[in-house]
Amino acid sequence: MFKAYAAMQEGAELELFEYDPGPIASDEVEIEVENCGVCHSDLSMIDNEWGMSNYPLIAGHEVIGIIRDKGDSVSHFQTGQRVGLGWFKGFCNHCSACQQGDHNLCATSDMTIVGHHGGFADRVRAKANSVVLLPDDIDPLSAGPMFCGGITVFNPLVQFNLPPTSKVGVIGIGGLGHIALQFLNAWGCEVTAFTSSEAKQQEAKSLGAHHTIDSRDPQALADAAGQFDMIISTVAVKLDWNAYLNTLGPKGRLHFVGATTEPLDLNVFNLIMAQRTVSGSPSGSPETIRKMLDFARLHDIKPQIETFAMRDINQAIQHLRDGKPRYRIVLQN
Repeated sequence: MFKAYAAMQEGAELELFEYDPGPIASDEVEIEVENCGVCHSDLSMIDNEWGMSNYPLIAGHEVIGIIRDKGDSVSHFQTGQRVGLGWFKGFCNHCSACQQGDHNLCATSDMTIVGHHGGFADRVRAKANSVVLLPDDIDPLSAGPMFCGGITVFNPLVQFNLPPTSKVGVIGIGGLGHIALQFLNAWGCEVTAFTSSEAKQQEAKSLGAHHTIDSRDPQALADAAGQFDMIISTVAVKLDWNAYLNTLGPKGRLHFVGATTEPLDLNVFNLIMAQRTVSGSPSGSPETIRKMLDFARLHDIKPQIETFAMRDINQAIQHLRDGKPRYRIVLQN
């Protein structure tokens, strides 16, 4: 039996829960969970914000752990190896997206906490094609958030072949944004942090931002007109997106990785006249995760974390609800 913490209904506190996973499939690995990050997406699933939660719901999709069992057809992993598991826990491996290496765009992918039991547990299972070996010189305690928050902000740099001389703005200096600043600085970009928090402005510079803009100040946004090649939005709230579009230069891109559920209110002329682009992306493929880990290792990039014992999971969840983490929460078994 696997032991876990589950929400039994929408928005509920998590309760101890046991389940029998059945025989391990031939293409699966079983991971003993050492630690697991707590992402805002876990909270969204617990609260059914996206309308796709099933209960009992075991969240947790930033897993670091040790392979303790594997299916008969799994040959590229061995028991005892330390691996990471993120948003996806399996891919079909035969659709056109998978064949091109874009596994994260697989239309029939299995998501770790959507219709499956995740990593707020002592063990979790996933298809071997979705887990990634953790390099020995990556800190395992802080590595979990890299498998969701980290890859989510790293993926656009790869997908759009972002030149290292680009001027890039990051909206929201939280769980995703503070990692984005580090990646972009090491990538070679000129980095600006948009933040509504005075306290975070100096902190943003210590994380890699060269400049900061007070996102509450309409004049500051207006003064930044035409400056940026790309803006990455990590927030899950509605903002004045036309004001941010105006800060993009010709052919600039406003890219969303924060899952706002509000419709985008955009002036089309803001797009047409400067040939600007609006886009979004999910988490990355296993291969992109491997590249991210190598890049993070070379440049000593890692998330800033607060740790809680797994048994204190409800305290950790409330800490996240209150908006207090600096900047990611990690649960330890």
